[in-house]
Amino acid sequence: SQQIQFADDMQEFTKFPTKTGRRSLSRSISQSSTDSYSSAASYTDSSDDEVSPREKQQTNSKGSSNFCVKNIKQAEFGRREIEIAEQDMSALISLRKRAQGEKPLAGAKIVGCTHITAQTAVLIETLCALGAQCRWSACNIYSTQNEVAAALAEAGVAVFAWKGELEDDFWWCIDRCVNVDGWQANMILDDGGDLTHWVYKKYPSVFKKIRGIVEESVTGVHRLYQLSKAGKLCVPAMNVNDSVTKQKFDNLYCCRESILDGLKRTTDVMFGGKQVVVCGYGEVGKGCCAALKALGAIVYVTEIDPICALQACMDGFRVVKLSEVIRQVDVVITCTGNKNVVTREHLDRMKNSCIVCNMGHSYTEIDVTSLRTPELTWERVRSQVDHVIWPDGKRVVLLAEGRLLNLSCSTVPTFVLSITATTQALALIELYNAPEGRYKQDVYLLPKKMDEYVASLHLPSFDAHLTELTDDQAKYLGLNKNGPFKPNYY
Repeated sequence: SQQIQFADDMQEFTKFPTKTGRRSLSRSISQSSTDSYSSAASYTDSSDDEVSPREKQQTNSKGSSNFCVKNIKQAEFGRREIEIAEQDMSALISLRKRAQGEKPLAGAKIVGCTHITAQTAVLIETLCALGAQCRWSACNIYSTQNEVAAALAEAGVAVFAWKGELEDDFWWCIDRCVNVDGWQANMILDDGGDLTHWVYKKYPSVFKKIRGIVEESVTGVHRLYQLSKAGKLCVPAMNVNDSVTKQKFDNLYCCRESILDGLKRTTDVMFGGKQVVVCGYGEVGKGCCAALKALGAIVYVTEIDPICALQACMDGFRVVKLSEVIRQVDVVITCTGNKNVVTREHLDRMKNSCIVCNMGHSYTEIDVTSLRTPELTWERVRSQVDHVIWPDGKRVVLLAEGRLLNLSCSTVPTFVLSITATTQALALIELYNAPEGRYKQDVYLLPKKMDEYVASLHLPSFDAHLTELTDDQAKYLGLNKNGPFKPNYY
């Protein structure tokens, strides 16, 4: 029924000039964008029916219906996507082979909430191969690759996720993972902290069995430190986000490549000579700026931290306040992990056809809520691209409704995700097998030795050969020949 109405609405649209500033008919549509022409190869099902996956009865080939995905029939296509990802995730596969015999996660019941992509699927299947049972939901309503979720469901993983979930679906999926008769999680793998938050809110007793939480995003880690400070963190947690192999690789190199991918797929924009402002010059901001500069864009940076600001200056970027350049820039990119970085006031002052997007984890950086008002018209132009039109005809191009650009609008380089996923797997193994008392109810960084192990697993891909210290050199530096080579704060 919604589908039919959608078609009528679109005809309706063409009759009115957009300048009239009528209440947008496409507003409700954009809130439930269920189109699945997502990332790179995501399955384009032209007969995309609008029945919610929650309403469908689906079973996999073994007769199990312990999952909820868009379409289980896409499993075979999803399997091929996973096999492609495996080609560039050799370290995770070698970890799988090395540890398959001893099954370090035997008895582990992991509940996970991450982006569900072909790369995450390789991680999930590695955890299963190491002995774990997994139940999984998505941490972003747009980043799920439907065909990959189907392949996981076909392989027997209890996965609850589809692209274009509504807010209510999002929490329902998380709830279905946690609240199960006869199955109780003893490990949490989270990205953004929503799963941890839900368990705290609804099922605090689950923490009696949990041996540890592994969290990989700035936002989620921030939430964990808040809990810890308030004395409310009742299990040990591993902060994977700040481990070197996440910060210096995923945040920097991944964003350096995927920012352009996301922008070009959605807008076909040319960057030479364009004026771009990047809010935040942490690792993500550094990656974005490097890529944009390399294509000839004029890049401005906004920053609150004098150290990061000085780094931006030394890298050749003008550090400004957003209000100083908002009238002239062609693209605004947020990478702060903060909230209300781009406010309605900024949006009102932008020039016509300015592109606005977010590279930070959460969707709080751009005040999108302030744009859902009667005087502004929303026009869905293509998947994940909305034109927000002001009464005078000015339009701002909003990507993915202010959610994570690269995972909502394109894909992320597989190799970098292999590094992060290997780090997550080792953190889970470490917390699950740690002797009683090694980890208290606090937030920990991954031991440096493990960071180095993750890096070493990835070197064979480049045919890289490490130099070994002589006994004399090791003594001179005061290091063990086998590492760790860097201090903990590195």
